[in-house]
Amino acid sequence: MLTESDILETDVPAGCGPLIMPATGSRSLRQQVFEAVRAAGLVSRVDLARQLGISPASVTAGVAELIEAGFVQEVATPRRDGDSARGRPPVALGVRANARYVAGIKLSDQTHSAIIIDFAGGHIADASLPRSARQLDLEELLRDAETVLDAALAAGGLSRNAIATVGLGLPGVVDNQTGQVLWTPLMLERNVDLRAALTARIGRPVEIDNDANLVTLAELWFGAGRGLSDFAVVTIEHGLGMGLVLNHRLYRGGNGLGMEIGHTKVQLDGALCRCGQRGCLEAYVSDYALVREARTALNLGNRGVKSPQILLESLYDHAKAGNQAARAIFHRAGRYLAVGLANIVNIFDPSLILLSGERMQYDYLYAEEVVAEMAALTLQHGRPAPRVEIHAWGGLVWARGAAALALESTTRAALGAEPT
Repeated sequence: MLTESDILETDVPAGCGPLIMPATGSRSLRQQVFEAVRAAGLVSRVDLARQLGISPASVTAGVAELIEAGFVQEVATPRRDGDSARGRPPVALGVRANARYVAGIKLSDQTHSAIIIDFAGGHIADASLPRSARQLDLEELLRDAETVLDAALAAGGLSRNAIATVGLGLPGVVDNQTGQVLWTPLMLERNVDLRAALTARIGRPVEIDNDANLVTLAELWFGAGRGLSDFAVVTIEHGLGMGLVLNHRLYRGGNGLGMEIGHTKVQLDGALCRCGQRGCLEAYVSDYALVREARTALNLGNRGVKSPQILLESLYDHAKAGNQAARAIFHRAGRYLAVGLANIVNIFDPSLILLSGERMQYDYLYAEEVVAEMAALTLQHGRPAPRVEIHAWGGLVWARGAAALALESTTRAALGAEPT
């Protein structure tokens, strides 16, 4: 069943549904308690013990350490009807928002963006920087990242030294562990240690990842993935990306390169993809694939409107008005998307698939027919297909995901936890 859920880029509301964290593995009790408090917004000690499945005494010990370290604070809450007015007012636990600040940067084909958030995930400031859709050299990319970061800092009245960690996201093949960008459509060079280069440029610690992974991290920390152990995110923008969460953790694969669903092959010797190969799923579903088809369907050739965004809007308007050629383009893209979604279901069996990105405004890509075809292409086992939800986040979701990456790294460092 297809549902639509628009998530706004706002602060995490107090008291919203908590993320149930598995009380196993290398994560210390203190880290588990902190993550549960952060996910809940505000939570009582009693509720915290119940959520984590541990004793109240263990919660008290973990909370005491976090309060002493300045990461968690007690917040007075109103008495409920029927509660006695005597004794200490009821308190809830919340993250001390000003304990740390982090930044997230998203570099893309059309617009670079940056966001500043506090230790609780609250929005402080943001900025965007338009750019021409051409490949940059390393120096140009570093300059753009520095410029948009400084613009966001200025908007928030903060200096670079106030930022604990900067998260950076961009499309392509990115090794989160080493900070290497093996390939990105944004940059001329390959195999670049972008994390080290940007760290040296801005003088702050940097974490880096594929942009689809970061949207997935944003869903895990702030969005529909909270409370789910396993789900997939498919992003449809200028490219086609995928992030996967398994057992509450972002899965990056054996080589740390993540899930490149856009470069799985759906047609041998098919359409040319921007990666240089042919027949990739992305070459049939993404922005540039639709633009390529639109120039033919609308008889534009290489003349007329140059902006891909305007071309896409024109193609969509023609489809809505009944233009059969325009409709056929979206129908074809939707069928290929159904193939990709069916492959995700058959391989990973997620409980939820989230479709994210600005292209979700084009409802042909997630029409009931697309979801029905996805179900028809999956193995028939008598159990329901996973839910498919649409999250038409605004452009800052990518930067917010990068900030979540920075927040994750900062939290590990602050709590003395091992990387996961």
